[in-house]
Amino acid sequence: MMSGLEISAVILSALAVWLTARRHLWCWPVGLVSVLLYARIFLVAKLYSDLLLQLIFAVMQLYGWWQWKRGVSDQDGQHIQPQRLPKQGLLIGLLAGAAGSVVLGYVMASFTDAHIPWLDSALTSFSLVAQFWMARKYVANWWLWIAVDIIYVGVYIYKDLDLTAGLYAAFIVLAVIGLRNWQRQLPGNHPPAAAAAL
Repeated sequence: MMSGLEISAVILSALAVWLTARRHLWCWPVGLVSVLLYARIFLVAKLYSDLLLQLIFAVMQLYGWWQWKRGVSDQDGQHIQPQRLPKQGLLIGLLAGAAGSVVLGYVMASFTDAHIPWLDSALTSFSLVAQFWMARKYVANWWLWIAVDIIYVGVYIYKDLDLTAGLYAAFIVLAVIGLRNWQRQLPGNHPPAAAAAL
């Protein structure tokens, strides 16, 4: 049964992704609160690797907030201008994700009793890449989040975490919305006023 703390964390996580899809600066403080709530949940549950990941995400939330605050593009000072990811950045990001997967996977497989250490490590590593791309305002973050979240849904179903699988399925929908929204706002794209308002 979900605790009140877990329900709050789920709601705030979904809200943070929705705000991110809309390019709104408040996605970062809301996301920061959600990862700190999950850190508390994982501490109580003694899931220390997940706790460590949430603390890394907390630092990345602060970094993203700082990056976006410097790059707001509209008159209300709350929305950012998405950017295209350079090919070199794409290659570096994917290589970093792969390297992180191997290193973390080896550590988890060798020194812990992790159930699916290699896949879990790959998802963690590429999630950090996607989070960094998001902080840098690259549209490609959404493609990576969609891929990672699809696999996460399968993992959570496999591990009988159906509510969490449902949350990640919702994240996929929000990521698709975010991708479409950000692509319309790329420099050089001039959507109709009605579409831009979505």
